[in-house]
Amino acid sequence: MRITVFGAAGNAGSRVVAEALTRGHEVTAVVRDATRFAALHPGATHRAGDAGNPGHVAELSAGQDLVVNATRPAPGRERDHPAVTRSLLAGLAAHAATTRLIVIGGAGSLTVPGRTDGRLAIDDPRYVPAAWRHIAEASNAQYEALRSADTEVSWTYVSPSAHFEPGARTGAFRLGKDELLVDGEGNSAISMEDFAIALLDEAEAPRHHRARFTVGY
Repeated sequence: MRITVFGAAGNAGSRVVAEALTRGHEVTAVVRDATRFAALHPGATHRAGDAGNPGHVAELSAGQDLVVNATRPAPGRERDHPAVTRSLLAGLAAHAATTRLIVIGGAGSLTVPGRTDGRLAIDDPRYVPAAWRHIAEASNAQYEALRSADTEVSWTYVSPSAHFEPGARTGAFRLGKDELLVDGEGNSAISMEDFAIALLDEAEAPRHHRARFTVGY
């Protein structure tokens, strides 16, 4: 499979690149600034490009089977998140028949388990502390940009658990749909390494067409 990863030097993106290469896929790792090429996996093809530029997206997705968006807005630029999503859809429009899109999103739009009122994780400080609310709101807007889009692009939105950090690659995780996954003590977590496994599983055997799923322990 030929895969383009935007945001390939970031924590999540770099792990997606590594997992894809381990599975034998051809990976184009994209960063906005070519000076960051040294931070990219040496087994990938390195390209400079901006996911917020539809022209760049169209160029870097030509001939590819899958585009993964692992970009994350800088502090203070959270409003860029949904705009980048719309740019990806616009850039992929010409390749909609052949190229799928997987977007790494957030946990804030997931519902809190055990609640019957539809309460979202973003409104529960156990899962989204006040310091995280800006990026959680941006990720919710990112998800809504996909859900409301009039597009032929086949997309999948992947929500991590509330705590999403580098860690161990265990291969032991659960998948869910729209409800936050928690363990027996109410904790919600997934390592970026195991998240990358779940994402590449979906890439290789798609099950969520124009839908969201979540990953957690």
